[in-house]
Amino acid sequence: MILVNLLPHREARRQARRRQFFVVLVASVLLGAGVLMAWSAVLERMSSAQSARNAFLRQEIATLDGQIRDISTLRKEIDELTARQKAVEDLQSNRNLPVHLFAELVRHVPEGLQLTGIVQTGTGVTLDGVAESTERVSELLRNLGRSGDWLDKPDLIEIRAAAPAEGAIRPRLFQFSLRLEVRRPSPPSSSVPADNPAAGRPQA
Repeated sequence: MILVNLLPHREARRQARRRQFFVVLVASVLLGAGVLMAWSAVLERMSSAQSARNAFLRQEIATLDGQIRDISTLRKEIDELTARQKAVEDLQSNRNLPVHLFAELVRHVPEGLQLTGIVQTGTGVTLDGVAESTERVSELLRNLGRSGDWLDKPDLIEIRAAAPAEGAIRPRLFQFSLRLEVRRPSPPSSSVPADNPAAGRPQA
């Protein structure tokens, strides 16, 4: 017995394929939507974490800026205190300079020479005077050159013969000007080494 299928089987297969296509399409759309939602959640989490890190960094930067301002203020105050201390030390040292200057001049001015003017500008001193001869001026320069710790760099500016007064019987004098430096002596260094405390002890 031969059976003949008179139903539209081609149309049925076409509808089955169409239903299968729609099922795959819907599944793909749902899968894609799930992937997009998952990726969006990951990005949002990463963005939140990055925002938290940025906020932390901004807070730390603000803290460091405050510390830098404090350090700058402290450094400025330290510089001001150092400048004041140096000014006080300079005033203390400069107060004694004229005393040492006159003491050195009294020691080193030779006979036959007289100082008529002393002008101090900072650490520089200009001396004016008269001498019986140029040899006396040379002797003064030599004495000042080896005067020690307080006077330094004597330099003759000029020397000239002074016109004698009318009717004077004294020999011709020489007027001179010279410049020198007044310096502060360096503090004496200890003769006993710091790393050998027993060096200064008397031996038994």
